[in-house]
Amino acid sequence: MNLYATLEEAIDAAREEYLAANPEVDEEEASIEQFNLQKYVMQDGDIMWQAEFLTTEADQGEGLPVASGEAAQAIFDGDFDEIELRQEWLPENTLHEWDEGEFQLEPPACTEEADAAAEEWEDDNSESENRF
Repeated sequence: MNLYATLEEAIDAAREEYLAANPEVDEEEASIEQFNLQKYVMQDGDIMWQAEFLTTEADQGEGLPVASGEAAQAIFDGDFDEIELRQEWLPENTLHEWDEGEFQLEPPACTEEADAAAEEWEDDNSESENRF
């Protein structure tokens, strides 16, 4: 699984991977039917992207289908608005890293921030209990 820090890098890499996997296809003559995308939130908070182009909609990919037909072809050809793609992404489809290499749709509950907040809450409550 190749992840990229920017959406543009992920799309460029997906185009290169598609062309490498289909050496008989010239970039100008490629016929793309589906564009898949996946957004990841890493444990350190970094956002990473994975993209892929598929020849048919029946092909199974790792990401979620975002565009098909002419729209997928336009993205392959570089005719897309990155801001629009980001805005169309549904947050509930984002995968969150739990352990290295393990991702789930829900963010992990045990993070340093969550642990610190829980400890602070416990400290505040124990001080309140000691007053009575």
